Amino acid sequence: MLLKENIPAKYIFGKIGKEMMTVALYATLITVLYNNFHVTRISIPIAVPTILGTVISLLLAFKSNQAYDRWWEARTIWGAIVNDSRSLTRQLLTFVDNPYAADDEKAFCERLAKRQIAWCHALSKHLRKQNPLEGLSRLISADDLQYLKNYANVPLALLELQGNDLRNALKLGWINEYQQVQMDKTLSNFSNQMGGCERIKNTVFPVTYSVYIHFSIILFVMLLPFGLIEVFAYATIPLVIAIACSFFLIEKMSIHLQDPFENKPTDTPTTTICTTIERDIKQMLKENYRQEEKLASYSPGKAKMYYIL
Repeated sequence: MLLKENIPAKYIFGKIGKEMMTVALYATLITVLYNNFHVTRISIPIAVPTILGTVISLLLAFKSNQAYDRWWEARTIWGAIVNDSRSLTRQLLTFVDNPYAADDEKAFCERLAKRQIAWCHALSKHLRKQNPLEGLSRLISADDLQYLKNYANVPLALLELQGNDLRNALKLGWINEYQQVQMDKTLSNFSNQMGGCERIKNTVFPVTYSVYIHFSIILFVMLLPFGLIEVFAYATIPLVIAIACSFFLIEKMSIHLQDPFENKPTDTPTTTICTTIERDIKQMLKENYRQEEKLASYSPGKAKMYYIL
């Protein structure tokens, strides 16, 4: 996901383009029929759509808060993944790797650290229903890659490989029992964080709640011209469009935020977070890492993405 401060109006109103056109045609039709052809002379007190609009506003506010809570929980979980990824690498380098370490021990540290990078990228793609094996060949061995192909849940398989290597390191005497317990606790944190992301991904926001609010907005927009037309005449058209757009935009915002792992511009920025994790771990391993290296999962054909709250 790409972040941008100046979001063009074209992108924002493009999200409700169909709704804007429909409302404009409807408001224009009612206004023309009322003022020119006298086909309908219906008008209602402005208090009626006002009361309905107030109720809808409260419902939209509640829905928006719930949607943002889901997005923020996802972001919090990925923030914990960043911290624990750095902690695991630090534990490897301080518990195992030292100036007197053998080549096998150094290779062990590098293997687990890079496998942790692979886990982050695989989890990001797994949550977005993309191929989690894509791009992992540069981080893990061919044997590990072949092993992962037997699993539907690739991040889980990577954690299993990490646990197996920790057990072998304990048997070889590279780490002691206390260090193994501490590092296994870090791996358990990754498992809990993956479960939290999967819970958000697989728990559908109540559809009936969204549908009821949407139909309430439509009813409000249909009544609005009849409450304004007697006072504002042809000015009713832009007023109805402006008011309706505000309601539809808030509704769209909450819909986009409620699903933070759908490979959309409003996603939790897992690709950027994975890039940060890879940069930090490789620097801890004393490897050269180019900041300009792009690991984004979005296809090059997508020109621009915008992140909106």
